[in-house]
Amino acid sequence: MEIKYLCTPMEIIRNIEKTRLMPQCAATIGVFDGVHAGHRQVIRRLISDAHALHLKSMVVTFDRLPKQLFAPQFHPQLLTSQKEKEQELELLGVDFLIVLPFTKEMASLSAHDFMAQILKEKLNVNMLQIGYDNRFGHDRTEGFDDYMRYGQELGIKVYQGIRLSLLNDDISVCSSNIRRLLSEDGDVETAAILLERPYQLSGKVMPGEHIGHQLGFPTANLQSDDPFKLIPASGVYAVWATIGKHKDRLPAMMNIGTRPTFDGRNRTLEVNIFDFDGDLYGQTVLITFVSRLREERKFGSPEALVAQLKEDREACLELLNRES
Repeated sequence: MEIKYLCTPMEIIRNIEKTRLMPQCAATIGVFDGVHAGHRQVIRRLISDAHALHLKSMVVTFDRLPKQLFAPQFHPQLLTSQKEKEQELELLGVDFLIVLPFTKEMASLSAHDFMAQILKEKLNVNMLQIGYDNRFGHDRTEGFDDYMRYGQELGIKVYQGIRLSLLNDDISVCSSNIRRLLSEDGDVETAAILLERPYQLSGKVMPGEHIGHQLGFPTANLQSDDPFKLIPASGVYAVWATIGKHKDRLPAMMNIGTRPTFDGRNRTLEVNIFDFDGDLYGQTVLITFVSRLREERKFGSPEALVAQLKEDREACLELLNRES
């Protein structure tokens, strides 16, 4: 049984040079993209251990991926935006989130210097939990035995998390596996198991070509809020749509792709919200993925596409009714 603790709102610190004297903390460090089941296992244990030792829990992360610093042309495929990451960590009950700017100076620090100058001196870390495969410091050349040795020198207790696998140990829980499931297979159902929540994508409704309206399936054309957020593989999906600040989820189906029946070239995100009648232009819509129905394909005529869309709608409603 998971222990629940009453917690205050998480404090986010983005500039450690201006922060006050920190309380003694138990910390973990990493990118935590996705805040998936493996990350959650690490963080839940961290919070439990911190509570037992009367320490505050702390997650240390960075404002970008290291590769973004050294390869500016790199276009990451993120599972969570920074805002989503912060929300998920707060829901877990973390006391402090430290968002460090990943600069060349930061990248040049050895693991020892990072532990001494950042974790110990700036953040008052007394205990450090390392993910089973996590490495940090310049070029990531040092490993867990080194962290243990540095910790003994600095007065930081260091221990290591365990590897987490799900689905009969067939799939290791890691961000790269989740990215592959989403981007190559559109397997939003397995991804949701590894994430411990459905995958979501948020975007603003922009003017489109009104093809869906002409077919009797009016769609909202979305532009993703985050240019680095991973978009699942092309295809038709059963989804929930949440409009603006409303809390109600509306049943919908989404097409991701180039609309090959109409010789489209640009990849679009189009959502058909069932039985909705209203102006969506300029509004933000949150998409919660439930299941991928099929691949996108080219049909011989608009009429053949409409017949397929009717079948897709029925399949979506059946899935969403079962999921709700």
